[in-house]
Amino acid sequence: MSEKSEKHDERLSVLKTYKLFVGGTFPRSESGRVYEVTDSQDRWLANAPLASRKDARDAVVAARKAFGGWSGATAYNRGQILYRIAEMLEGRRDQFGHEVARAEGLPRAKATAAVEAAIDRWVWYAGWTDKIAQVAGGGNPVAGPFFNVSSPEPTGVVAVLAPQESSFLGLVSVIAPVIATGNTAVVVASETSPLPALSLGEVLATSDLPGGVVNILSGRTTEIAAPLAAHQDVNAIDLTGAGEALAKELEIAAADNLKRVLRPQPVDWTADPGTGRLLAFLETKTVWHPMGL
Repeated sequence: MSEKSEKHDERLSVLKTYKLFVGGTFPRSESGRVYEVTDSQDRWLANAPLASRKDARDAVVAARKAFGGWSGATAYNRGQILYRIAEMLEGRRDQFGHEVARAEGLPRAKATAAVEAAIDRWVWYAGWTDKIAQVAGGGNPVAGPFFNVSSPEPTGVVAVLAPQESSFLGLVSVIAPVIATGNTAVVVASETSPLPALSLGEVLATSDLPGGVVNILSGRTTEIAAPLAAHQDVNAIDLTGAGEALAKELEIAAADNLKRVLRPQPVDWTADPGTGRLLAFLETKTVWHPMGL
């Protein structure tokens, strides 16, 4: 064997360092903690950041800062940006197929199918951004010389507990409808399979999505979710990734500032998503206007 071949064989691959995604940047956890992520065979995959309560608060600050610009953007512009995310993912299908296969213990073909479905879901919600107002709003018939019009508006900052079992398709299915309607999101990734979510942050950072619209945290769901549920500047919470006991605790905490709460329920992530999640985090503004005679 030649000297050149021996050197090539001795090369060590560059291990990926996974980080949080907050405010459009990639910080480590302020605590400096990490935890081991393993595959379905209990083989080590990577060290993921173990986000703290402080990280959760920082993510809320970033989401609130981004809310004004994102909610004020035109629905058409939001749709373009969601479609751009799909474009970016299309170019990285192999990477995400590999990560999802390792994360969920799926055959490569099934993992690739899940990634392709997730890409298609971004396109689905991109198409809804400028149409949901017609579904959720409209003119109301009233008796009197008035125009009466209802229109949907985003709720604000939404905390999202991503599903534990569907690390990518389920993740996209809970993030995309939240931001499609003008909300900003603080996402707690699957505790056991956070790596596809953390890699998604890299795609979001290089798309046209403004920093802070989506913030992704990894770590212990119970540890991160509690301060988010109690946070006075979080307007709504999606409890999809919480177990029954934790969901009850978080719902009680969320009642303190009258957060909207989407309770966990069985979901087939491969099915047609419908408009339910688009409508879950919208407020309805109704305007009465006198009719000129």
